[in-house]
Amino acid sequence: QVQLVESGGGLVQPGGSLRLSCAASGFIFSNYGMTWVRQAPGKGLEWVSTISSSGRSTTYTGSVKGRFTISRDDAKNTLYLEMNNLKPEDTAVYYCKRSGISDKGQGTQVTVSS
Repeated sequence: QVQLVESGGGLVQPGGSLRLSCAASGFIFSNYGMTWVRQAPGKGLEWVSTISSSGRSTTYTGSVKGRFTISRDDAKNTLYLEMNNLKPEDTAVYYCKRSGISDKGQGTQVTVSS
């Protein structure tokens, strides 16, 4: 069955960095565009970034553009999200998912606070 396992979250000070990973299994990873979404406390799911199946195309929501970088390693069936210059408003549970499909992992908590 499809499994998506996020990791790499934690507590970081404003301006800090984190690298999230998403280990995928149960499907042909290289066939799918992949997406990061997040859910802040008391809010709905927010789209963060998408990478195409080829890896050649990436898109970001405006609030993270220039600070976050999405990437993928098809040899490792792993999706990444490099997050720099983190802000308190980035605090959320981050999930990875296949683009256009409702599955997602259990999430990893990112907390940005001094």
